[in-house]
This record gives sequence, C-alpha cells and structure tokens, in this order.
Amino acid sequence: MSREHVAVIGAGLTGSLLAAYLGRRGYRVDVYERRSDPRVTGAERGRSINLALSERGIDALRRIGLADQVLAGALPMHGRMVHPLDGEANFQPYSLAGDRAINSIGRGALNDALLDAAEQTAGVTVHFDHPLTGLDPETGTLGFADGTQAKADIVLGADGSGSAVRGLLLAYAGERFDETVSFLDYGYKELTIPARDGEFALDPGALHIWPRGTSMMIALPNPDRSFTGTLFWPMGGTGSFASLGSPAAVERHFRRHYPDLLELIPGLADDYRHNPVGLLGTVHCGPWQMLGRVALIGDAAHAIVPFYGQGANAAFEDVVELDRCLDATGDDWAAALPAYEKGRRENSEAIAAMALANFVEMRDKVADPLFKLGKSIEHTLERWLPGRYVSRYEMVSFSTTPYAEVRRRVRRQHQVLAAAGLLAAAGLAALVGRAVTR
Repeated sequence: MSREHVAVIGAGLTGSLLAAYLGRRGYRVDVYERRSDPRVTGAERGRSINLALSERGIDALRRIGLADQVLAGALPMHGRMVHPLDGEANFQPYSLAGDRAINSIGRGALNDALLDAAEQTAGVTVHFDHPLTGLDPETGTLGFADGTQAKADIVLGADGSGSAVRGLLLAYAGERFDETVSFLDYGYKELTIPARDGEFALDPGALHIWPRGTSMMIALPNPDRSFTGTLFWPMGGTGSFASLGSPAAVERHFRRHYPDLLELIPGLADDYRHNPVGLLGTVHCGPWQMLGRVALIGDAAHAIVPFYGQGANAAFEDVVELDRCLDATGDDWAAALPAYEKGRRENSEAIAAMALANFVEMRDKVADPLFKLGKSIEHTLERWLPGRYVSRYEMVSFSTTPYAEVRRRVRRQHQVLAAAGLLAAAGLAALVGRAVTR
C-alpha cells in the first residue's frame, strides 16, 4: 500500500527528528528549510542556547537508535552550582542520590546529528534555502520565496516559534484559529567562557547559575572545555540590555554583579557587542491541526521559555506522541492528527506554566537559605517515602510522566504535607496544653 507524501517545514531539531521517524514508517518525506545547510555554514553567532537534554528527549532518540550517539557528545550535569554575590559557590544536586543528570549539548551539534540521521533514512529528502511563503491547506500546495511550488498530502509545520506555517494557517482560517504570543520583558545574550590552560574554567559537572534577584546568568559546559554563558536580563530599566551599551558600562556592571566572571570572560566586550539579544516568549495557539492534513508540532505549536530546559525535550515528545497516534489509527492521518493534539495540548500548557515559574526560582530563590532548606527537606521525604514522594524536578527531568500529571501529583503531595503539618501542629499544641494545665 502506497503511503501519503509528507512535507515537513523546518529542518531544525523537531523537523529533522520527525522526518527520521516518518521515513522509518515508510513515508516519502520532503523537508523544506529556510536556512542554508547549517552543517556547511555553521551555527549563527550567539543563538545557540545550549540544550539540557533529559529523559524525555533521550527516550525519543532511543526509540530510533540515536541516544548513544548523541549522548557521546554531551556532558552530564548532576546539579546546579549556585554563585551568590557574597559567599562561596554551593552545589545543589538534582536528584536524591546525586546520580542523575541532565545533559549539556550544543543546539548546533544536535541539529547536525539529527539532519544526518534524517538524510540517511530511506525516503527522506532535505531542501535547504526554501523559505515558505504560501500554503493552501485544502490542497497541500506549498509556495516558496524563489517562486517554486510543491505539493504534499500531509503538511507538518516544525518551523519553530516564529512558524511560517502557523502564520499561514492564521491567514487561511481567520477567526477559526487563535494565536497568542506572550513575550517576557526579558531577553537573552550569549557569552563564551573559554578553557583555561586547556581545562574547564568551572566545574563541568554542573549547570552554573548566578542569581541576582531580577536577573541572572547561567553557564553550560561544552566538549571543547569552554562554557556557553547566557545572560537573562530585563529589556528595559536599570541593569538592562537597553541601559548597558558601552564596554565600560558592561565591565562596571560585571564588576559589581558578577565579579568572579570578569577574568573568566576575556572576550566579554566583543561578545556583548556582537552577539544579538534574543526574545523570550510563550506561544499559545489552536487548533494545532486542520482538515486532517496540516498540523503544527514542537515550538511551532507551543514554544515555551527555556527555564526548565524542556523546550526540545517537549518537542521530541510531540514526535513520539504523533508516532504513537499513527500506530493507534493505522496511519489514518485524519484520525491521528486530532488525537495527537488532544494527547499533547494539556501537557504543553503544563510545562509552559512550570517553565515560567522556574524562571523566578532560578533568578531569585536558589540563593535563598530557606529555598535550600526546602530542597533538603524534599530530598529527605524522597528518602523516607521512596516512590510515593517525588520532587517536581525529578518527575519533569528524569521520567516521562506526562507534564500535566506531574502538576497534579505535586499538588496532591503538597496538600498531604500541608495536612500532615497541621495535624502535627495540632498534636504539639495539645501536648503543650496538657503540660500547662498539670
């Protein structure tokens, strides 16, 4: 039986993985990418945001035999190394035993590996320098910037947060399609912490955070023994990207707020001047699919802010879910696409909310002694109640428990603990009362 011809728009992380999955199912897949081949041109300067690959993403790679290959080029990070403005850096493990890790990997390196895998899959062809400019959802006709056209039975938009497919669906459907893009009043800029005497300048086994209340910097290790640092600063006001323009102003700001980093970033002025400021936002839209033949996937459907390290992991889960729905429906796309949206929408909303909440935790709370005490108590509960009490971070990063179920379980756990606390307090009060009346 011949299968539908599928067009995947976007050859980034999600599109490349999706193409490999579909090719293995026997589909003829054409991938259209607006950029030139990044394996030839290299990654755009200052736009990488190193990825924290965790169990959800690894599971998706494992299913098609890519996990070991990808992880061979990744660096495990077993916890956060928090650098307060005053005092010594302190390490906060991610898991109870300290043995679990998220994996630092460059976006460019992962994209290259997935592109190779897609192109090596029978039936998959990748077309670079093909910006999408037109889409007829009813016929599957695609138009490109050079005036050429193509046609496919199924069109899948995997073209990121600024998705052209999403924009064309909005133009086609009008009021039948909802789109909201909520930007933070924060942006990001990347800096490089080079190796020192051929070695890492910081502990490579940790994700480093410099929390400063209303802003922060993080740094993730690279295989060449450098670190990619990322500033998350306000877009306006004091201490913002807008207010710090000159090299002298940037150096003064770092001397005051990140004094331990000045000697570690010899290219600070050059990086700050030349690397762009990226925007941070959350995409909500719907429906994700139309006419049983056009759909959005990954960031094109539900981009989130990067503060839980789950953007790529969540997108890879989308691919797994779509693959599962194709299995369940016997490759009936008209049934599979609505089922895929139903299976992923609640989970995408859950991780979007958790990612926003984690920004506050990372920039502000991780340096607070009460927060550290809370984490210690949380690990104690995990030790006392194995399998019954599991932290939010543990479930998000080290399991494939659906994001929405993570939120529900964490709420239940907190309710039980609050009730136990009230009972304990009442019992203590009763004991004190009896002692006083004797």
